[in-house]
Amino acid sequence: MAANESEPASPSRRSIRRARPLPGRVAAVLGGLLASALPLGAAVAAPEEIQVYMDEMDKPGEVGLDVHVNYTPVGRLAADYAGEQPSDRRWRITPEWSYGLTSNVELGAYLPLTTIDRDGNLEWGGVKGRIKFIAPHPESQNWFWGVNFELGRVRRDLDINPWNAELKGIVGVRSGPWTLAGNLNVDWVVSGPQHDPTTFQLATKLSYKLDDKTSLGLESYNEIGDSKRFGRLGDRDQELFAVLDRSFGKWDLDFGVGRGYGAPEDKWVIKAIIGVPIGG
Repeated sequence: MAANESEPASPSRRSIRRARPLPGRVAAVLGGLLASALPLGAAVAAPEEIQVYMDEMDKPGEVGLDVHVNYTPVGRLAADYAGEQPSDRRWRITPEWSYGLTSNVELGAYLPLTTIDRDGNLEWGGVKGRIKFIAPHPESQNWFWGVNFELGRVRRDLDINPWNAELKGIVGVRSGPWTLAGNLNVDWVVSGPQHDPTTFQLATKLSYKLDDKTSLGLESYNEIGDSKRFGRLGDRDQELFAVLDRSFGKWDLDFGVGRGYGAPEDKWVIKAIIGVPIGG
């Protein structure tokens, strides 16, 4: 799993490094990021994955599989462009395959991206690849940082520009049962008929571990502007999820219910990320 690969590390498949407390000023900055990301505007159309990336990594030579399942019970009915598939009552089901290349580099592929529209039509949606790096750090350090790069091609009814890329900054800290993580996502068009400006999104997660298998948390996804204009968050995509992370033996589950705010688009979204054991 990468994010939302997201969420507190799965005890069965992901290793978590713990350590001494994070410097106070850095913790304060992370806390400010979470506070500033609380919903203030419009809802985001549910993508193929909804998660906050953290420092979970496959071990070198290990293969992983996470299945992303998102459903929009109350979404957008009107198309933004001719031929677009509206999000209302749409399912998105995406297997995410991963491979630990080294202890600090993980490769991933979203294959295949699939959708089920409100009429029950199952369609192949495209494919995406990624590479994730988490900076090496000693076991005594409980904060982490890294980057993730994605490149993918999707059907025109999902995006008017078929080729798109994303660069994701990753930062987080753990303190006792608490975990706070943030992603700064930079998205741009690689190829397509409508060259929209580069967009910026801030995604954050605050979670509390109840025991070794269960965590509860909040995830916030907030578009903060594009290369032509920042601000006016009330006109941007904003969404807040309540999430449960739970391990069942070698299986992992991240389940969340999200509410969109502001200008109507996707008002409610249900998401799940299922960690499927492979081998072993």
